[in-house]
Amino acid sequence: MMQESEETHRKIPCNNKNKTRFLSLKFCKVLDVRILIGSKKEDMITMVLKVSLILILLVAIYSFSVEAISHNHNHNHNHSSLNKNGSSLAAIKFPDHPSYSDVSSSGDSGCSFSNSQEFGLSDDEDNGVEGETFAAAKPHKQPVKLHLKHRSTVSKDIIEPKKSVIDSTARDLTRIQSLHRRVIEKKNQNTISRLQKAKEQPKQPYKKVVAPVASPEYFTSGYSSSSQLVATLESGVSLGSGEYFIDVFIGTPPKHFSLILDTGSDLNWIQCVPCLACFEQSGPYYDPKDSDSFKNISCHDPRCQLVSSPDPPYKPCKVENQSCPYFYWYGDSSNTTGDFALETFTVNLTAPSGKSEFKRVENVMFGCGHWNRGLFHGAAGLLGLGRGPLSFASQLQSLYGHSFSYCLVDRNSNTSVSSKLIFGEDKELLSHPNLNFTSFVGGGKENNNSVDTFYYVQIKSVMVGGEVLKIPEETWHLSEEGAGGSIIDSGTTLTYFAEPAYEIIKEAFMKKIKGYQLVEGFPPLKPCYNVSGIEKIELPDFGILFADGATWDFPVENYFIQIEPDDVVCLAILGTPRSALSIIGNYQQQNFHILYDMKNSRLGYAPMKCADV
Repeated sequence: MMQESEETHRKIPCNNKNKTRFLSLKFCKVLDVRILIGSKKEDMITMVLKVSLILILLVAIYSFSVEAISHNHNHNHNHSSLNKNGSSLAAIKFPDHPSYSDVSSSGDSGCSFSNSQEFGLSDDEDNGVEGETFAAAKPHKQPVKLHLKHRSTVSKDIIEPKKSVIDSTARDLTRIQSLHRRVIEKKNQNTISRLQKAKEQPKQPYKKVVAPVASPEYFTSGYSSSSQLVATLESGVSLGSGEYFIDVFIGTPPKHFSLILDTGSDLNWIQCVPCLACFEQSGPYYDPKDSDSFKNISCHDPRCQLVSSPDPPYKPCKVENQSCPYFYWYGDSSNTTGDFALETFTVNLTAPSGKSEFKRVENVMFGCGHWNRGLFHGAAGLLGLGRGPLSFASQLQSLYGHSFSYCLVDRNSNTSVSSKLIFGEDKELLSHPNLNFTSFVGGGKENNNSVDTFYYVQIKSVMVGGEVLKIPEETWHLSEEGAGGSIIDSGTTLTYFAEPAYEIIKEAFMKKIKGYQLVEGFPPLKPCYNVSGIEKIELPDFGILFADGATWDFPVENYFIQIEPDDVVCLAILGTPRSALSIIGNYQQQNFHILYDMKNSRLGYAPMKCADV
């Protein structure tokens, strides 16, 4: 039998004419390649050709195997992603000098969705969602709907309305300080850049100058004990009433964390082990050693250029293979420092009750914070939705396009009702008959003095009781120095207008409100009225006029707030005298579906009962 096989082998030389037949013999029934010293020359040539063909076949088989493996999104960091055609994700592409206002795509890194599979939470997870399904995204850009929670306090105790308002405004004032300081820092950076380009003093280095921090007293008149309130908030006693949270499962296996949602910042970050200086949070800290999907970003990685390097004692980048350190600053006392890394984030897509479906987003850039300080108590960290490339919204653009939206339920809703956060184009919202748009202004290349993170809009004036108030237009302008302007922000509770505008608005309300007793004792809110015993409260209409002709009209419950159950109402608008920055806060956004359409550079808003979204 062996002799017959060898004879057959000799009769089929490896040439082009017989290649098909050669391949059909199951590689010649096991090719027995024997190189015999002293064999005939033609036998040697035949054997060399056979060996060459075998090598070619092996290379082809190996290539096919590698290609198949590359599409098997396993947890050993072989990740693929989705592009517009649903094949492979084009992630963030980093230019030679990354711009904080530009996000483009590249093919080897960035967010992606893993393959469809099911797995439970880790054994130590105790959040009431064990056994739920974790599924991956399909290759499309259909919108996904996530759930937000509003937290009034760490404890479940009922807080009296007056204290809740004081806590909220105190936190707002601290936040406004941080927003103001970021504007000042941006201004100083641009000033230094212009001076360096002009080369007026080439031999003299320019030092960054930071304006002194405005104390809370600057923002309201007659607001006593403000420094004590800020210190109390930093102690971790309260989460405040103006923050919205999203439940995120981080790592592999996934573990639950509650993150603050913030359109006024970019970086996603959580408190990490070892936590060298951390604030109080609910639940354990994130430990990268417990996750199979955690990956450090090295100093050599271009993505490391997207974050600011910390000051000593934290080690700055010195060698290429070192982990990329980061520092992200929110204001005078709020900041986070740690390692810049990649991780898998899993989010809930369906109703909180019953079995839920989750989606897992891989390779999310985030900060693993070892030193964290500020007004984040109770949360595990922050999910940024700003305009910069580090934000969660920007990192999902390749998956769901350049838009996201949210709908915040009102404060009187049942606690089991959640607000919604939607990534992608919401067709129901776009077809809403009362959907209005106003253009975004500033940001990035449009205005070099605007903060790239913020969502600026151009206000022209406001209406009170049907009257367009005579407010100087320059009050609303974003100046060449970066001062002023108006932003929409999910992290600020009330609405704050630049001081000249606020005084005119306040006086207009006081002139038009008749028949109610004016009361004091509810600082910093003014004016306040006693409405006890009044069955139907009548208050003037209020709306914002934008420079492009759009109008945003608010229901009365969005600009008047009730204090001390049902007997006092106060105007829920304040002034920002030091910063001149106007802010449309989340209290005014209640029961409006807010759309951030970055593709068309516009803000959409439609009145809606958000509990039904």
